Amino acid sequence: MKREKSRECTFLLLFSNDFHAANEVAKQLDMLIENQNDINENKEDPIIAKEADREYITARVIDIEKNIEEIDKKINEVAVGWSTERMSKVDLTILRLAYYEMKMDEEVPQKVAIDQAINLAKKYSGEESSSFVNGILAKLY
Repeated sequence: MKREKSRECTFLLLFSNDFHAANEVAKQLDMLIENQNDINENKEDPIIAKEADREYITARVIDIEKNIEEIDKKINEVAVGWSTERMSKVDLTILRLAYYEMKMDEEVPQKVAIDQAINLAKKYSGEESSSFVNGILAKLY
């Protein structure tokens, strides 16, 4: 699985954690992949997650959840006029993932994390969200 797709799966799982128990990450990943393949417009390009992909995504979600207080604290420090409680859940989830990739994951270059976060905001959030996400991440960079 490409990193971009595993990042998107990580984002979707993080977002769904507000609605599901933390110990259901693996089950939610299976359901997510099945659902994404059902709605995938290009049936010739299904999401195929090997065991290593599943482990990678699951480990990232668990690690982000484990560090959520620290991540939210850093976001709150730079989000002038905003707090994590006031942000849309989609934007907050994108920021959490991006911060994790920028500061806690040595495999992802910071600029890539920012670029991919902006792409997720464009795909999953409101019209102005990509600018909002970019502004917050620029302060964290």
